Amino acid sequence: MFSDTRLAFIGAGVMGEAMIRGLLAKGLVRADAISASHPRQSRLDELTSRFGIRTTSSNRKAAEADIVVLTVKPQVLPVVLTEIRQAIPPRAFVLSIVAGARIQTIVEGLEHRSVVRCMPNTPAQIGEGITVWTATPEVQPRQREQAQAILRALGKELYVGEEGFLDMATAVSGTGPTYVFMLMEALIDAAVHLGFSRADARELVVQTIRGSASFAEQSDLHPAELRNMVTSPGGTSAAALYQLEKGALRTVLSKAVWAAYQRSVALGQIARAAASPVEPSLPDDEDAPR
Repeated sequence: MFSDTRLAFIGAGVMGEAMIRGLLAKGLVRADAISASHPRQSRLDELTSRFGIRTTSSNRKAAEADIVVLTVKPQVLPVVLTEIRQAIPPRAFVLSIVAGARIQTIVEGLEHRSVVRCMPNTPAQIGEGITVWTATPEVQPRQREQAQAILRALGKELYVGEEGFLDMATAVSGTGPTYVFMLMEALIDAAVHLGFSRADARELVVQTIRGSASFAEQSDLHPAELRNMVTSPGGTSAAALYQLEKGALRTVLSKAVWAAYQRSVALGQIARAAASPVEPSLPDDEDAPR
């Protein structure tokens, strides 16, 4: 699938490194077919030493590839788009994991219409993430297969036909690890309050969540049915659930997801405004030369 294909990672940070690691570990791409750019030479040396890939401090030079992966931070995207505009080969496609950056922002900023936009999450760093993605009509079938293969190096992937679902995915799966980590933190603190050492409390909580997630994944039952399986009338789970429902856990979590969704939409609007060139103002009619 990737024979004679050159890949470039623009701004190879943590997620970019995870993608490179996954592609090489699965034998999908040769190291010499991958190039990466980064402003810090120490980071470039680290990537070369670790993976044997080619590196450069020039984003524009790196962009001369068949697949250009944008892994920069949202706040530097406008500068990067300007740097690599018209440098991407016409038959190449761009894969962006830049949070909040709309496809139209990238298309206009690069003057290049073949764009895949995706939303990975934190577990992707260990190959256990899930990435939601979509693509413009200009992305060819073979390129879609290549994008899918790249994202599978991060874990699972889910294609959606409309870009609006990416803001929803940002609120659910993209931000999701935050909710889980907070739940873990709260459970660990509660276990310590009961008398467990912090190390033992952490082990209990991490394994409980890991096992529960695996159980849910392997089961055909709805989570509500799984919950009922461990909730005996008048038992400990029933007592605990009463307090969770009394504290409006479902409502608070729903509000959190909605807030994350609204913020994702707003960030996309901010990114587009920042990337849009400022049009020079025209003189008023009365001041115009006659």
